[in-house]
Amino acid sequence: MFSVLICDDSQVARKQVAKCLPQDWEVAVHFARHGEEAVTALAEGKGQLLLLDLNMPVMDGYQVLEHIQQAGLQTAVVVISGDVQPEAHERVKRLGALEFIEKPINPEVLRNLLIKHQLFVREVTQPAPELDRLDPALRDCYQEITNIAMGQAGDHLARILNVFVKLPIPNVNLIEASELLMMLQDIEDKETVSGICQGFVGPGVCGEALFILSDSSFNDVAKILNIEEEVDDRVQLELLMDAANILIGTCLNGLANQLDIHFSQGHPVVLGQHRNITELINTNRTRWRRTLAIELSYGLEGYKVQCDLILLLTEESLKVLNNKLSHLLED
Repeated sequence: MFSVLICDDSQVARKQVAKCLPQDWEVAVHFARHGEEAVTALAEGKGQLLLLDLNMPVMDGYQVLEHIQQAGLQTAVVVISGDVQPEAHERVKRLGALEFIEKPINPEVLRNLLIKHQLFVREVTQPAPELDRLDPALRDCYQEITNIAMGQAGDHLARILNVFVKLPIPNVNLIEASELLMMLQDIEDKETVSGICQGFVGPGVCGEALFILSDSSFNDVAKILNIEEEVDDRVQLELLMDAANILIGTCLNGLANQLDIHFSQGHPVVLGQHRNITELINTNRTRWRRTLAIELSYGLEGYKVQCDLILLLTEESLKVLNNKLSHLLED
């Protein structure tokens, strides 16, 4: 899969650039907060295309371009910067950059540039018209049945842990893979996380449940469960699996009962421990293309515990689910 590395010291800018990538482009997107991280990522083979800011701490964009030239790295570089000085344009071209795009970035400009340099070749496909958007009435149905299932999962968790669970408002969206990456990066909040993924299938329906627990939560979870031993990686993994099992299982059962279907759950898979969201998702993003994403964020009152449960349902599953929910609407 083609690899794109976005390097900018601003998290907002990184997200904006990622949003401007063609939505119909199958790419693995990586991120760097400054030039030194970009150089490390390039050395690891991340970044056939580098979208590079100029003014950054630690190592700026000019230094990155110089390093690429000196190391003979085979990566295409497009500079994206707010520095509009003619000398800046000329200097980055001398250092090997393909193009210079001024901020704020325009998606159409970037798309045309990628086509011009044969970095992006669009595959013309005809998406199913009925799945281009989620009907507002159906979205309300998904949100309502998720509310009920989420409440059951929260109640189960509260009884086991003897705590008050702060229930979220479900976020339901039909999204592309790149949008999923950006949604999950909002969860990161500058700390590492651990994640579990568990597949599930039913008649005409399949998907994956993604459970993410912030690493800062483990000590409080252990305290709630009266675990006195050292909270090392082994203990953390046990806590992660237990919490994922409770929330995923109860939430899926709640949805299945309302939809009158049965879900069979696969074996939970550890996506990673103590990793940032970018690493975790880029490792697994080939499975998550266009999907219905139901996002739930749980917290425990009085404790620094934050976990996120995201249900990802395949595009093909929507025909069955939408049909079932349409019947509910008619009733």
